[in-house]
Amino acid sequence: MKAINSISIKMAAVALLALSVPAYASVMDSRIESSAKESYVFKTYLQGDDIKIQSKESAVTMTGTVSEESHKALARDTVAGLPGVKSVDNRLEVKGENSVKNSNAWLTTKVKTALLFHRSVSAGTKVDVKDGVVTLRGDASSHAQRELTTEYAKDVEGVKDVNNEMTVTKRSERTETAGEKIDDASITAQVKMTLLYHHSTSAINTKVETKDGVVTLHGKAGNAAEIKPATKLAKDVNGVREVKNRMAI
Repeated sequence: MKAINSISIKMAAVALLALSVPAYASVMDSRIESSAKESYVFKTYLQGDDIKIQSKESAVTMTGTVSEESHKALARDTVAGLPGVKSVDNRLEVKGENSVKNSNAWLTTKVKTALLFHRSVSAGTKVDVKDGVVTLRGDASSHAQRELTTEYAKDVEGVKDVNNEMTVTKRSERTETAGEKIDDASITAQVKMTLLYHHSTSAINTKVETKDGVVTLHGKAGNAAEIKPATKLAKDVNGVREVKNRMAI
């Protein structure tokens, strides 16, 4: 009789577990979908895009349209960094025609993206490109910020020269994210995109992890000179509190 009772208890426990697993998965899926929509990247950079996110047993599928190619990768990297996500199927499409590689429009987008996530660069910087020569316009809060903007623009692959026509004025101080905590998934996505779009770090196979705003870089660099720019660029990304560079040579 005791043996029968024991078996019944075990069967009941198994049945209860079977019922609880789908319920837990459903809660996790809802949390993932909500977290993606509420992330800093989605609310700041992708708010104009039509992105639909569906999570099933922590496997995420993204459908819809985005305004440019870089937004596809930015959305994917943000969602991939969310807690609980196992995989991301990126089915996003770019509306309109893609710019031809190395064209003025293509290079303009690359330079804008390279500057986008840096807190030390003015958010209102205007970028124009003609025959590989970049012209920067707008306001800079200091001569140091103006020079740094030039440095970052020159570090984009395909840029032949930079003509900086920015005006130095204290009124242009960037006030982005004041008092706002940026989620770790958004920080990771921004750092990945930044390292990819800067020529000095684009060829490095880097793994980026973020916890409470502290970014850890893993991977391999060709030499010591490649490691330093990765740390510098990552430190200047919105929301980053500290960078631990554990890359090997």
